[in-house]
Amino acid sequence: MVNNDQKNKSSVSMFLVVGLSESTEPQLLLFLVFLCIYLITVLGNILILTVISSDQRLHTPMYFFLANLSIIDITLSSITVPRLLFILFTAQKYVLFSECVTQLLFFQFFVVIECYLLAVMAYDRYVAICFPLNYTLIMSRAVRFKMISACWACGLGNSVVQAFSISHLDFCGPNRVDNLFCDINPLLKLSCSDKWLGEAMFLPVAITTGTVPLAIILVTYGRIISEIAKIKSNRGRFKTFSTCGSHFTVVNLYFTTGTLCYIWPFFTDAMDKDVKVVAVLYSIMTPMLNPIIYSLRNREVKRALRKALGSNGVE
Repeated sequence: MVNNDQKNKSSVSMFLVVGLSESTEPQLLLFLVFLCIYLITVLGNILILTVISSDQRLHTPMYFFLANLSIIDITLSSITVPRLLFILFTAQKYVLFSECVTQLLFFQFFVVIECYLLAVMAYDRYVAICFPLNYTLIMSRAVRFKMISACWACGLGNSVVQAFSISHLDFCGPNRVDNLFCDINPLLKLSCSDKWLGEAMFLPVAITTGTVPLAIILVTYGRIISEIAKIKSNRGRFKTFSTCGSHFTVVNLYFTTGTLCYIWPFFTDAMDKDVKVVAVLYSIMTPMLNPIIYSLRNREVKRALRKALGSNGVE
């Protein structure tokens, strides 16, 4: 599996993905737990997509972006959870080097798309609140598709950089990935290349893919809060900001767990078990919680859900 020739290229042909624990036996209880989480994630996001597509009142820019968020969440969860379920059910933890790197690249691709999509959704809320009369004109169909295309382009750019970075790292052993799945931090730790090389490749990518969209979100919410502060009545301020409630909650959840998942262990001696807990929250729980948050905190989505389920109750 690992030979002693460490001169130039990687000698590791397989990685041992530890998963949630060191156990070498199938973990059926955890398998059932994560299977339920995965099913809830997929079905919840499919339900959101179905409701948005079937209800004419939800054919607006805000729900166009929400539909894209649901697609990304389904994909992200499908990149990580099925492999984790396989490990839990069979206790077979070895994965080919090429499969590990492929999982990393696809995960990083869609993670970055979601980062920028959340920034786009923040801008959408900014336009809706600060320029309500010109909202549909500013957020036209053409503009929305350009924004989504830009998000995908950023994700693709990140994947190209990651592919280049990984291809220039050497893996001489050990081959133990102490994480739920193959991701950038665990692989950097395993590389036998100079540490500065990994840091030099990781930090610019982290700043570009994380800090830039977060900065956009903070600036737009600063403008939104400034505009809301001009409203005289408390009820009016609350009603206006409530249109951002779901997005604000999702952003806090996503970027907090993302920072803890990538930046925290990179600059600290965080324990592997703590990193795994954060990884579960970031990569598995967040895609499940997003449709729940939008369903519980959004009156229009709740109304459309009741209609789709055949209920005519009034809020």
